[in-house]
Amino acid sequence: MISLFLAAVLGGVWIYQSIILGRVVSQRQRLGADTYDGPPTPAPRLSVLVAAKDEESNIEACIESLLDQDYPDFEIVAIDDRSEDATPDILARLERRSPDRLRVITVSSLPHGWQGKSHAMHLGAALCTGDWLLFTDADCRFTSRNALSMAMRDAIETDTEFLSITPFLETRTVWERIIQPVCTLVLMLFFVPGKVNDPTRKTAYANGAFMLLQRSCYDIIGGHKSVQGQVNEDIQLARIAKRMAVRLRVVETDDLYRTRMYNTMRAAWAGWSRILYGSLQSMERLLVAASAVSFFSIGPWLGLTLATAAWAWAPGDASPAPAIAWLGVVVVEQFFMWRVYRLLSVHPIWSVTHVAGAFFGLGIIISAMRKLLGTAPLTWRGTTYWQNDEARGVTAETPRDAPFVESPRTKQANA
Repeated sequence: MISLFLAAVLGGVWIYQSIILGRVVSQRQRLGADTYDGPPTPAPRLSVLVAAKDEESNIEACIESLLDQDYPDFEIVAIDDRSEDATPDILARLERRSPDRLRVITVSSLPHGWQGKSHAMHLGAALCTGDWLLFTDADCRFTSRNALSMAMRDAIETDTEFLSITPFLETRTVWERIIQPVCTLVLMLFFVPGKVNDPTRKTAYANGAFMLLQRSCYDIIGGHKSVQGQVNEDIQLARIAKRMAVRLRVVETDDLYRTRMYNTMRAAWAGWSRILYGSLQSMERLLVAASAVSFFSIGPWLGLTLATAAWAWAPGDASPAPAIAWLGVVVVEQFFMWRVYRLLSVHPIWSVTHVAGAFFGLGIIISAMRKLLGTAPLTWRGTTYWQNDEARGVTAETPRDAPFVESPRTKQANA
């Protein structure tokens, strides 16, 4: 009886989630190349900021795709954040080729109280000349020449002060197609786009791969200095903005730009641990995430396995009802996942691996818990942070601006 009751509960939850999914899909806001109407008129000055640390495999494609944009008035500020690979050489070559469009800054050190990316963006923003600021990542590649124009036009026409566009996520390997959708779903448990875009809700979210803000808005919320010691500075900036009644919107795209988040399983583990640790920020939320993954994703498959085994090994007159009930739950869950994977631009056949990804996701959540408890460090881009480390907050000795080195062309321009 207990087995049948649990199967009924889980089956009901998955049926309800399937109904809710239809509502979420109907509320999706999307920007695509098919909606292009040209850049806004007039076109405000736009500054695009790209922070790069050891990004020799990505930075050239990113900058090249930005230089190819059709927006009429923009600059690119690339910040080399203490790179130890060929990133500085690549940026220097690109700057020599496009001196009127690209400015390169080299950060020489990371002061106490700062996370690396926030610090790099803070320094870059101080030198920007745009009325709007776009913060993006070095591993992003803009696949449409109209991406900047479309984003600016959409922000202006919808009276949005803070616009974030989620990227198309490339998944090239088996493990990526198993892991990425599950981790994305865990994050979306707490950041439903419809709630983010509702000004009456407290839910706030932004994706650091594409954050477009009015310069005045960026200054009002305190810029990256207001989140200088925070992991996942994008979501923290969005939370501050929402609290200050800034008009925040998140939209989706599948053809403006794309990124491959992680190219190794080890990097995915470290990266998603950082994301969940920095985004959820409380043991209560992490426990909710762990419980949801365990009960709703792993539970149906575990229930089916145990019920089938019990029926197979029981006397001949045993009822197969529990096994059939759990099979029904698995079918309903798979129907839901089939639709979700399609929405995430992953072939839905990979939804059959959802339970394997769920075990991986549960491990990542536990890793995030350890970081929150201070029993494990957070290491990202060659820098290690502890929960109680000095780098988690500002100290009296923290300088307002850390030393940085400008490229020769920038020095001449500022002379």
